Amino acid sequence: MRSLLALAAACGFTAVALGAFGAHALRQRFEATLDGAHRLEWWHTAASYHLAHALALAIAALVAERVSSSAAVIAGWAFFAGIILFSGSLYAMSLSGVRALGAVTPFGGLAFLVGWASLFWAALKT
Repeated sequence: MRSLLALAAACGFTAVALGAFGAHALRQRFEATLDGAHRLEWWHTAASYHLAHALALAIAALVAERVSSSAAVIAGWAFFAGIILFSGSLYAMSLSGVRALGAVTPFGGLAFLVGWASLFWAALKT
C-alpha cells in the first residue's frame, strides 16, 4: 500500500526532525526547569519509539503490498496510531510538563502491541 509507505516516510522524517529538535533546541530550555532531566528523557523515549515504529510501519506497508493480507494493513495503521498516542503524548508531556498526559501513553503502547501482533499474523499467513 503506497499510502502506508508514504505515511511511514513522513513518520520517519518527523521522528528525525523532532529528535534533533529535542537534542538541540529543547536541551537548554529543559535545563532551566526543575524536571528538565525527566522532560529530556520523555522526549528521547518519544523520538526513539517514533523512529522505530516508522520503520515498522514501512515493513507493514511492504508486507501489505506483497501479501494480500488485511492483517498487514491493520498493523500499519496500529503502528501509526501508536506513534500518535505514545510518542505524541510524551512529546506533549515534555513540552507542557503536565504529567497527566502520560495517561494516554499506555494506549499508544497497546496500539504498538496490536501492530506487532497483526504483523506476526500477516507473516504466518505468507
